[in-house]
Amino acid sequence: TRRHDEGFLLREKKDCRATTGRAALLARPNVLSLQPYRCARDDYDSGILLDANENALGPASLPTNSLDPYDNGMELERYPCPYQRNVKQLLCDYRNAKARSAGHDGPDIRPENVFVGVGSDEAIDLLIRIFCKPGRTSGVGDAIMITPPTYGMYKVCANVNDVGIQSVPLTEDFDLQVPEILDAVTPETKMIFACSPGNPTSKSIPFSDILKLANSSRYHGLVIVDEAYVDFSSTPSATALVAEHDNIVVLQTLSKAFGLAGIRCGFAIGPPDVIQLMNNVKAPYNVNKLTSDAAANALKNTDILERNVVDNLAQRAIVKEELEGLDFVVNVYPSDANFLLFRVKQKANEVYKKMADKGVVSRFRGKELHCNECIRVTIGTPEENKNCYCLKVSLVATSNDTKQFSLLLFVSFHLKLSINFDESPQLLFIYI
Repeated sequence: TRRHDEGFLLREKKDCRATTGRAALLARPNVLSLQPYRCARDDYDSGILLDANENALGPASLPTNSLDPYDNGMELERYPCPYQRNVKQLLCDYRNAKARSAGHDGPDIRPENVFVGVGSDEAIDLLIRIFCKPGRTSGVGDAIMITPPTYGMYKVCANVNDVGIQSVPLTEDFDLQVPEILDAVTPETKMIFACSPGNPTSKSIPFSDILKLANSSRYHGLVIVDEAYVDFSSTPSATALVAEHDNIVVLQTLSKAFGLAGIRCGFAIGPPDVIQLMNNVKAPYNVNKLTSDAAANALKNTDILERNVVDNLAQRAIVKEELEGLDFVVNVYPSDANFLLFRVKQKANEVYKKMADKGVVSRFRGKELHCNECIRVTIGTPEENKNCYCLKVSLVATSNDTKQFSLLLFVSFHLKLSINFDESPQLLFIYI
C-alpha cells in the first residue's frame, strides 16, 4: 500500500494556504483560509481500497471500443488521481523542450507550476473566483481587465461571479495598447486577460508587451496569457516566463493543435502559490480517467502534433491566398492560429447564415469591435478546403430601385474564377 506522504503530492496538498507571495496579497481572504476537501486518494492510492465507497464489482459499461474484447485496464470503477501528476510532468517536459529550442535559457516549469482542468474555461472561472471579490451589481468588488475583441468567456465568467469588467480595446491592427491599459487599471483590477494568439484576431502578443504589464510598478495583479492557439504561432509560449515572474499565468488547452476538443482538457501554468490555491478550490476529481489517458498519450506523441501543425499551416496559406483573390473579400487578416478572419464588402451576417443553411458553418464576427462585416473560418482538411468547403451562399438583396435580385456564390477554393449568367438576368453564378 502506497501512502501519499512524500514528494509531489505532499508539496501540492500539505500546505493548504498560500501565506506568502503574490497569491497571498491578491486572493480573497475566505479562499486563503479555506481548508480544502480531502478526498480518499489524498492518503492512499493502492491496496484493498475500501475507503471511497466505490463499486468494487466494476463498471456497468465501458467506452465502445473497450467492450469487445472487454478491457477495463483503467479501472473505471475507481476515482482518478486528483492531481494528474503524470500529465503535468509530460506537459512540463514538452513546453520546456520547446522553450529551449526557441533559445530560452531560463528555469524550467515544474509540475507544481501546472493546474489541470476541464478545458481552460475551468481555469478562467477558478482564477476569477479565487482572486476577485464579487459585488459588481452593488457597485463594489473587484474587476478584471479585457482587451476586446477577445474571447467571450472572460466576460461571461466575470458576470457569473458578479465581478466588474474593465475594458481597453485593441488597436484596429489588433495590438495591445499597453500604456492605456496601465492608465486604466485601478486597485480593484486583479487580473488582465491577454489572448495570444487572439480570438477572433488570430494575432500573437509579443513577449515585450506581456513583460511591460507584468513588470509595471503601476499594476500589482495577475497577467493571464491565454494561449489556446499557441502551437500554430511562431511566437514562443509565455510558459518560458512563468518561472521568473510571480504574476504571469498561462492558459493552454489540448482542444486546438492537439485535436482533442472532445476530451475537455486544459491547463493553467503559473506560480506555485497561485496553482496551489487553484488545487484547493477545484472539485476533488475534476479530470476523469478517460481524459487523463488521452491527454497523456497525446503529450507522449508530440510528433503527431508537430506534423499536424505543419499541415495545417500549409492549408492556411492556401486558403488565405484564395480568399485574397476574391473580389468581394476586402481583407484577410494575418493569422497565427488555425483560422482566418476576413472582411467582406457587405452583408457578412447574411453570408454566414446562408453558408450554414447550405451545410458549411463558419462564424460571424461582425458584432465584435473592429470586426465589422467579418467572418471567421477554421482551416479544415485538404479535402474540406478543396471540395466539401464549397461555400454555397444565397444572398438576397434589394437594389436602389427596389427590384429584388439574387446573388448565388459557389466558392470552391480549388477552382479558377469564371462567370456565367443563368437564364434569369438577375441570377449570377460565380465559381472561384
